[in-house]
Amino acid sequence: MSGSTPKIILATRKSPLALKQADLASSVLAEKMDMVVETLPLSTTGDQRMEWSLEKEGGKGLFTKELEVALLEGHADIAVHSAKDLPTEMPGGLALAGYLPREDPRDVLVLRTDVVVPKVIATGSPRRRAQLLATHRPDAQMKEIRGNIGTRLRKIAENQEADATVLAAAGLLRLGITDFPGLRFEFLPIEKMVPAPGQAAIALQVRESDLSKFQPVCHEDTASAVDFERAVLATMGGGCQVAVGVHRKGDDLFIFHKEDHVRIDLSGLSYSSALERALAVFENK
Repeated sequence: MSGSTPKIILATRKSPLALKQADLASSVLAEKMDMVVETLPLSTTGDQRMEWSLEKEGGKGLFTKELEVALLEGHADIAVHSAKDLPTEMPGGLALAGYLPREDPRDVLVLRTDVVVPKVIATGSPRRRAQLLATHRPDAQMKEIRGNIGTRLRKIAENQEADATVLAAAGLLRLGITDFPGLRFEFLPIEKMVPAPGQAAIALQVRESDLSKFQPVCHEDTASAVDFERAVLATMGGGCQVAVGVHRKGDDLFIFHKEDHVRIDLSGLSYSSALERALAVFENK
């Protein structure tokens, strides 16, 4: 490309997975917009406070605020987030342009190979913990774990923290991790482990004034599903640290709430009627 080619500054977190997702977004933007993409890696509060319990600290915005500030102050043109980390409430002046194509949305139970039934499972997610106790491992002891994917895998393999943990399949696949010494992976069916709203989708956040420029590069089918999931979560005032699972696949909606797994057929329903039916699940609990 020539020196006159327009440039986009892309803000991202610094973790290996975040940088990989930034690379994926950069490739799409460079190809579809014919622009040079420069990455701006930033450290978020959630990255800096590794001793914090995300559940106790609330979770909302801990992995997104610094990227949003970079957009608002003009240091970046677009921010790349894991959609499940992005709060449903957005700062004034910012908007979601859309998403890249969604990866496998399932969760993966990661166990040491010598463990048949895990007695201690490490996960910082209230949603995962609640579903494991409700459906998979009701007698297991739960504890928190922090760190990037590689760190968590090593901790379990070396028996530092627990017998098992739960990771998103999308993160493992994007990093090319299909196995790990001393561990085995069990992919959990969506019906029994409902993903977080937006799980496996990469969100592209921009200034409202730039929406029309970036929306055409986004994936419509992913937006249709994830925007609906986020709409359900928004009515509850929730973020990524809520013990709720919501996942839409075509006309099937999967919900986990208060120990129950619910599957709803949305075929033939308008958007508003589909949302009302989903919310009725929560209101009837």
